[in-house]
Amino acid sequence: MTNSASLLLINYYDKTSAANSLPHIIICFWWRGRELRAVGYGGFVINSQPVAHTIDHAIAQPNEQPSAPVPPPSGVQYHLNYGNQHAVICEVGAMVREYKVNGRDVFVPFAITEAAPVYNAAVLAPWPNRLGNGSYTFEGYHGQLPVNELDRLTALHGLVCWVRWELVSSAANSVTLRYDLPAQRGWPYQLRLETTYELDDNGLSVTFSVVNLGSQTAPFGVGFHPWLSTGGANLDDCAVRVDAKQHIIANERLLPAGVEPVHGDYDLVKPKSLKGLDLDDAWIDPIFDNDGKSWTIMACPDGFAPAVWMKSPLDTWQVCSANHITNYERFGLAAEPMTCAADAFNTGAGLITLSPGAGTVVHWGAALLPADPAWFALARNRGAEIAAGAQL
Repeated sequence: MTNSASLLLINYYDKTSAANSLPHIIICFWWRGRELRAVGYGGFVINSQPVAHTIDHAIAQPNEQPSAPVPPPSGVQYHLNYGNQHAVICEVGAMVREYKVNGRDVFVPFAITEAAPVYNAAVLAPWPNRLGNGSYTFEGYHGQLPVNELDRLTALHGLVCWVRWELVSSAANSVTLRYDLPAQRGWPYQLRLETTYELDDNGLSVTFSVVNLGSQTAPFGVGFHPWLSTGGANLDDCAVRVDAKQHIIANERLLPAGVEPVHGDYDLVKPKSLKGLDLDDAWIDPIFDNDGKSWTIMACPDGFAPAVWMKSPLDTWQVCSANHITNYERFGLAAEPMTCAADAFNTGAGLITLSPGAGTVVHWGAALLPADPAWFALARNRGAEIAAGAQL
């Protein structure tokens, strides 16, 4: 069933009325997807009866045309299914609105009635994270982009989070969306972006590609913003592992100020309890397993461990515990695979340069793993340390 709408008008004239005094009755059937609406015109209301599934009843005034249904804030919804997995991908931002395994959220979902509140699994391009003052200089061009994080004076998460991506292809378990990023003030480059989401035996797999359609070499970075779900538990009762060996030191604006080997609370190579951790940090020098994947894994008390993986050239993790996001404090854990850290347009660290006609492809994905019970001893021990006033 497609999402297109059809309108059927039946013109009925009551010849039995005295002097034919009754006006024409136009019965309007408004069909969209699996919804059928019956509307009475000429002062008459036709009572709707169920036809297939849910049927809404609408009343139109004489000479009014039925209005088109209002789309959800996140646009067209693409439902993917594979075995016990279900995902909903959105037209706006190519975001993942839901990803569940056997009914258990892997990503924190958001409602169809709202815009994504915290960049939920959005594509972050042509730069991820923050761009200081929204300004940069590249090959002699000085660009000034809109500052949308006013408290830190940064341009946050690129230019494609709130645009409608075009459908390229879809199947029961996959969808491919495309967006052609046009040149604009502060950004004189033209890029074609494509993202494919697919459910398979390994979970959710994502393939992203970019091609430079313009005549100028373009700076580029990309990231993705899933929030791992605790399954209803308190974040303090979960534990985290991040496969990376160096931590980026950030200043008060969360822009890079240096790099250090992981240590203390930033050494997450071995699982660590999230109790007392306040994270909005980046890690580089990732550790890849035999399958070429680097992982961020969160173990939860329900025995499950939602996880995100990435492959090179994705080589940076941003992990956020949401301590300082108003109304969403510690509601989940962001595990963001990226090709570069914040402010790469200015630092040059990890920056991809795309010559005309050139492109790149990246791969990442997610899965719901069984949690290692030993991880929860970490949470209990750390809780005891905090209660005793130990140094964090």
